[in-house]
Amino acid sequence: MSDKNYLTVSQLTQYIATKFEKDPYLHQVYVTGEVSNYRKRAKHQYFSLKDDHAVLSGVMFANAFNQLKFDLEDGMKVLAIGRIGVFNATGRYQLYIDHLEPDGVGALYQRYEQLKKQLTEEGLFQFDPKPVPRFPKNIAVITSPSGAVIRDIITTVKRRYPVVQLTLYPTAVQGKYAADELVKNLERVSAHGDYDTVIIGRGGGSIEDLWPFNEEKVVRAVRKMDIPIISSVGHETDTTLVDFVSDQRAATPTAAAEIATPVLSEELIRIQELQARLYRAQVNRIQYLKQRLLEYQNAYIFRQPLRLYEGHQLKLKNLQARLIQSQESYLKAQKVGVQHLDQRLNQASPAITLVNYQTKLQYMQHQLINSQSQQVRSKEYQLQKAMSQLDLLSPLKRMSKGFAYVTSKQEPVDSITKVDIGDPLAIQLADGRITAQITGTDKKQFSKIKGES
Repeated sequence: MSDKNYLTVSQLTQYIATKFEKDPYLHQVYVTGEVSNYRKRAKHQYFSLKDDHAVLSGVMFANAFNQLKFDLEDGMKVLAIGRIGVFNATGRYQLYIDHLEPDGVGALYQRYEQLKKQLTEEGLFQFDPKPVPRFPKNIAVITSPSGAVIRDIITTVKRRYPVVQLTLYPTAVQGKYAADELVKNLERVSAHGDYDTVIIGRGGGSIEDLWPFNEEKVVRAVRKMDIPIISSVGHETDTTLVDFVSDQRAATPTAAAEIATPVLSEELIRIQELQARLYRAQVNRIQYLKQRLLEYQNAYIFRQPLRLYEGHQLKLKNLQARLIQSQESYLKAQKVGVQHLDQRLNQASPAITLVNYQTKLQYMQHQLINSQSQQVRSKEYQLQKAMSQLDLLSPLKRMSKGFAYVTSKQEPVDSITKVDIGDPLAIQLADGRITAQITGTDKKQFSKIKGES
C-alpha cells in the first residue's frame, strides 16, 4: 500500500478544475435551456439551466446581471454565453454566465412586453385622451430633421392648411442618445406653452431602431404632456409604448398631419356656404319682421289708440270693485271680531264678577242662616226630649206620686235586711222629710206586696 500515491480531495478537485481551464472548448460556450430554481438575490444570481435530460448549475455575477435589459423569470427559455468552471468547495462544475438573452423572441421584445405589463398594471395607459384642436395655429414636430417624416408632414400641411405655423424640434430618433433627446424636447415644447398640437414620430425600422420610443422615461414624458400629442412611429403594423400614451396614433406621418390639420379649401367652401345660409336667413328674417311691422301698423290699436285702454279700464273697475268688496268683508269680519272680544271683555269685567260673587255670598249667607236655625231647632227639640226623659227619671217626680226616699244612718234602704228594729229612718217626700224609727218588719207581707205589684 505504501507504493501508492494518494491525492487529497482538494488536490483532485484542483486537478479537474485545471483541466476545465485549459480546455479551449470550455472557455466560451453557448448554451440554451430553461431557467430553473431562480430566485432573485441582492447581488450575484444562482440558478440552473435544464432541458429534458440534464441540469446545469449556473452563476451570473452582479456586473453581468445588471446589464440585462429584461427581467429574468423562472421557467424562461434563454440563450446563455459563458465559460465552464469548477467550484472547488463543492466539487461541482458550473456555467459562469457572461451574457443572457431570451430564446426565440429576443431581449428587446421581452423587455417590451414586461414594461408594457408593468405600465398597464400601474394604470398609465388608462386616461381620457385630450381632443386635438380643429384649427391649430402652432404645431410642434419632434422628429429627425433629415428623415422623410418631417418632409411628409411639411408637404401635407402646406397642401391642407398652409396658414398653420410648424416648429421643428430636431431630435435623434434612434441610438443610445435618442431617448434623452426625446425627453428633453418634450419638456421644451411643454415649457414653451404656445403650441396647439404636438406630433412625435419617425419612420419604420427594426425593434432596435424603434426602441427609444419604448423607453420608460420617454413614455412617461409623453403621458405627462398637457398639449394634445399625436404619435407616428414606424409603419402601420409597428406599435410602440408611446402609442399607448398619446392622445391619437397615426399610421404614417402623412396621417398624423391630416389628423392635426383641416383642409383649408374645404373650410373656406364651408365658410362660404355658411355665409350664404346666414345671408338667406337674415333676408328671410328681415322680410318676416317687415311683415310683422306692417301688421302692427295696420292694427286697430294704432288707428284707435284710445281702445288700447278699454281693456285696462274694465280691468281697473273690476279690481276696484273687488277691492271695495274685499275691504267691506274685511271690516265686517274685524267688526264681528271686535264685538266678540268686547262681549268676552264684558263677561270678564270685575264689576260683573263682583255682582256674581255678591249674589253668591247672599245666597250662601241665607243658606247658612237657614242651616243654623234648623240646627238650633233640632238641638232644642233634642234638649226638650232629653229633659222630658230626665224628668221621668227624677226622684221628685216619683215622690209626687206617693213614693219616698228612705235612708238609715245616711245609707239608702233598699232592702229589709239592711235595717233592724229600733233603727232610725229618714223618709224624704216631695214636700218634706219625716224622721221615724223601725218598730217592726214584715218580710213576707213585703214580698207579697212586691209580688202583687
